[in-house]
Amino acid sequence: MTPSDNIRYREATSADVEAMARCRLTDPAAGAADPRMAAYFEGEHHPQQALRPRIGYVALAGETVIGYIAGHRTRRYACDGEVQYLFVAAEYRRRAVATALLRLLAGWFREQGATKVCVNADLDSPAAQPFYTSQGASALNKHWYLWEDIGTVLRDDVPSQVRG
Repeated sequence: MTPSDNIRYREATSADVEAMARCRLTDPAAGAADPRMAAYFEGEHHPQQALRPRIGYVALAGETVIGYIAGHRTRRYACDGEVQYLFVAAEYRRRAVATALLRLLAGWFREQGATKVCVNADLDSPAAQPFYTSQGASALNKHWYLWEDIGTVLRDDVPSQVRG
């Protein structure tokens, strides 16, 4: 399969959480999905310093969720936004799915007036840090990465092989 395969993207809801959790189980090394994910989408779970506006997107191959992303407004690390979740099933990695999901979320952040965006890069995921840096984020500390301007993710002059 290639990035041009019939992968489509749409806004996620709490009704998608079960399928998102199944998607994550396709990679045993990733472990189970966050059990608070449904509460997050329902607005009942609030990560540290999170603000209410939040959104998620899913990537679908047919009717199967193959990836997802979510984020919210925040005050953590003096940021305007935070990426809460990002996962792509192993079978679909390196096909620009994560890049497409991140671009959707970056667009939402821009609509919200959020420029400075942070993400906790899972140290157990060896691809996380290289992916975020390839997307223009810089290390804030051992666990966190930061985009001073999330709009850089939306630029078309970043080579596609760099965008993930």
